[in-house]
Amino acid sequence: MRIKPDFNLNSIYDIKEEELLARGIKCVFFDLDSTVMQSKTGKFTEETLEFLNRLSKNFKIAIVSNNCKKHYINMVEEQCDIKIYSNAKKPDTKVLKLACREFNIDEKEACMVGDRPLTDILAGKKANMTTILVDSISKDKEGPLTRFVRFLERLTIRK
Repeated sequence: MRIKPDFNLNSIYDIKEEELLARGIKCVFFDLDSTVMQSKTGKFTEETLEFLNRLSKNFKIAIVSNNCKKHYINMVEEQCDIKIYSNAKKPDTKVLKLACREFNIDEKEACMVGDRPLTDILAGKKANMTTILVDSISKDKEGPLTRFVRFLERLTIRK
Protein backbone atom coordinates (compact mmCIF):
# COMPACT_ATOMS: atom_id res chain seq x y z
CA MET A 1 0.00 0.00 0.00
CA ARG A 2 1.27 3.49 -0.88
CA ILE A 3 0.23 6.47 1.22
CA LYS A 4 0.45 10.04 0.02
CA PRO A 5 0.38 12.70 2.75
CA ASP A 6 -0.90 16.08 1.60
CA PHE A 7 2.25 17.68 3.02
CA ASN A 8 5.61 16.09 3.83
CA LEU A 9 7.53 18.48 6.10
CA ASN A 10 10.69 18.37 8.18
CA SER A 11 8.92 19.39 11.39
CA ILE A 12 5.73 20.79 12.88
CA TYR A 13 7.36 24.23 12.82
CA ASP A 14 7.22 24.16 8.99
CA ILE A 15 3.41 24.05 8.97
CA LYS A 16 2.03 27.01 7.01
CA GLU A 17 -1.14 28.27 8.68
CA GLU A 18 -2.24 30.15 5.58
CA GLU A 19 -2.18 26.92 3.50
CA LEU A 20 -4.39 25.16 6.04
CA LEU A 21 -6.78 28.10 6.23
CA ALA A 22 -6.98 28.16 2.42
CA ARG A 23 -8.04 24.47 2.54
CA GLY A 24 -10.82 25.29 5.00
CA ILE A 25 -9.09 23.59 7.94
CA LYS A 26 -10.60 24.50 11.31
CA CYS A 27 -8.95 21.92 13.57
CA VAL A 28 -5.46 20.38 13.72
CA PHE A 29 -4.90 17.03 15.42
CA PHE A 30 -1.34 16.19 16.42
CA ASP A 31 0.20 12.86 17.30
CA LEU A 32 2.04 13.07 20.63
CA ASP A 33 5.32 11.17 20.87
CA SER A 34 7.97 12.17 18.35
CA THR A 35 5.58 14.68 16.75
CA VAL A 36 5.11 17.37 19.40
CA MET A 37 7.45 16.01 22.08
CA GLN A 38 10.45 13.73 22.34
CA SER A 39 9.22 10.18 22.71
CA LYS A 40 8.78 8.85 26.25
CA THR A 41 9.69 12.15 27.92
CA GLY A 42 6.19 13.45 28.61
CA LYS A 43 7.59 16.97 28.34
CA PHE A 44 6.91 19.74 25.83
CA THR A 45 9.67 22.16 24.96
CA GLU A 46 8.93 25.84 25.42
CA GLU A 47 9.25 26.26 21.63
CA THR A 48 6.56 23.65 21.03
CA LEU A 49 4.18 25.13 23.60
CA GLU A 50 4.62 28.57 22.01
CA PHE A 51 4.02 27.08 18.54
CA LEU A 52 0.83 25.29 19.66
CA ASN A 53 -0.40 28.41 21.44
CA ARG A 54 0.18 30.50 18.31
CA LEU A 55 -1.58 27.90 16.14
CA SER A 56 -4.55 27.81 18.51
CA LYS A 57 -5.37 31.41 17.59
CA ASN A 58 -6.58 30.23 14.17
CA PHE A 59 -7.42 26.56 14.76
CA LYS A 60 -8.88 24.23 17.33
CA ILE A 61 -6.04 21.98 18.52
CA ALA A 62 -6.04 18.47 20.00
CA ILE A 63 -3.62 15.61 20.49
CA VAL A 64 -4.60 12.14 19.30
CA SER A 65 -2.21 9.53 20.65
CA ASN A 66 -2.01 5.75 20.66
CA ASN A 67 -0.37 5.98 24.09
CA CYS A 68 -2.61 4.36 26.71
CA LYS A 69 -0.50 4.96 29.84
CA LYS A 70 -2.72 7.06 32.09
CA HIS A 71 0.10 8.45 34.26
CA TYR A 72 1.97 9.55 31.12
CA ILE A 73 -1.08 11.23 29.59
CA ASN A 74 -1.82 12.95 32.93
CA MET A 75 1.74 14.29 33.01
CA VAL A 76 1.27 15.72 29.50
CA GLU A 77 -2.14 17.22 30.35
CA GLU A 78 -0.66 19.09 33.32
CA GLN A 79 1.55 21.13 30.96
CA CYS A 80 -1.10 22.49 28.61
CA ASP A 81 -4.76 23.19 28.02
CA ILE A 82 -4.90 21.03 24.91
CA LYS A 83 -7.52 18.28 24.70
CA ILE A 84 -5.80 14.88 24.58
CA TYR A 85 -7.38 11.75 23.16
CA SER A 86 -5.34 8.72 24.24
CA ASN A 87 -5.46 5.04 23.31
CA ALA A 88 -6.59 6.05 19.81
CA LYS A 89 -5.47 2.82 18.14
CA LYS A 90 -4.53 4.61 14.92
CA PRO A 91 -4.87 3.81 12.04
CA ASP A 92 -8.38 3.19 13.37
CA THR A 93 -10.47 6.33 12.82
CA LYS A 94 -12.99 6.08 15.68
CA VAL A 95 -11.20 8.53 17.97
CA LEU A 96 -10.53 11.00 15.14
CA LYS A 97 -14.21 10.95 14.19
CA LEU A 98 -15.24 11.32 17.84
CA ALA A 99 -12.92 14.32 18.19
CA CYS A 100 -14.47 15.93 15.09
CA ARG A 101 -17.96 15.47 16.54
CA GLU A 102 -16.85 16.96 19.87
CA PHE A 103 -15.30 19.94 18.06
CA ASN A 104 -18.44 20.22 15.89
CA ILE A 105 -16.55 20.04 12.60
CA ASP A 106 -16.64 17.86 9.52
CA GLU A 107 -13.66 15.52 9.00
CA LYS A 108 -12.74 17.46 5.84
CA GLU A 109 -12.22 20.53 8.06
CA ALA A 110 -9.57 18.68 10.10
CA CYS A 111 -5.90 17.99 9.60
CA MET A 112 -3.92 15.09 11.10
CA VAL A 113 -0.22 15.75 11.79
CA GLY A 114 2.11 12.91 12.70
CA ASP A 115 5.48 11.26 12.27
CA ARG A 116 4.26 7.78 11.27
CA PRO A 117 2.84 7.04 7.81
CA LEU A 118 1.26 3.72 8.81
CA THR A 119 -0.57 5.06 11.86
CA ASP A 120 -1.02 8.84 11.84
CA ILE A 121 -1.20 9.52 8.11
CA LEU A 122 -3.18 6.39 7.28
CA ALA A 123 -5.73 7.24 9.99
CA GLY A 124 -6.05 10.80 8.67
CA LYS A 125 -6.48 9.57 5.11
CA LYS A 126 -9.08 6.98 6.13
CA ALA A 127 -10.99 9.76 7.94
CA ASN A 128 -10.88 12.05 4.84
CA MET A 129 -8.67 14.62 6.55
CA THR A 130 -5.80 16.70 5.26
CA THR A 131 -2.59 15.00 6.39
CA ILE A 132 0.86 16.29 7.27
CA LEU A 133 3.77 13.92 7.71
CA VAL A 134 6.67 15.32 9.73
CA ASP A 135 10.00 13.87 10.77
CA SER A 136 10.54 13.14 14.44
CA ILE A 137 10.83 16.27 16.57
CA SER A 138 13.83 14.61 18.23
CA LYS A 139 15.42 12.88 15.24
CA ASP A 140 18.90 13.95 16.36
CA LYS A 141 18.42 11.97 19.59
CA GLU A 142 17.08 8.76 18.02
CA GLY A 143 19.22 5.68 17.70
CA PRO A 144 20.26 4.04 14.42
CA LEU A 145 17.65 1.27 14.71
CA THR A 146 14.79 3.75 15.19
CA ARG A 147 16.02 5.82 12.24
CA PHE A 148 16.24 2.67 10.09
CA VAL A 149 12.67 1.65 11.00
CA ARG A 150 11.50 5.17 10.11
CA PHE A 151 13.29 4.85 6.76
CA LEU A 152 11.56 1.53 6.05
CA GLU A 153 8.16 2.88 7.02
CA ARG A 154 8.59 5.87 4.75
CA LEU A 155 9.02 3.54 1.80
CA THR A 156 5.20 3.33 1.92
CA ILE A 157 4.94 7.02 1.01
CA ARG A 158 3.98 7.98 -2.50
CA LYS A 159 5.61 11.27 -3.45
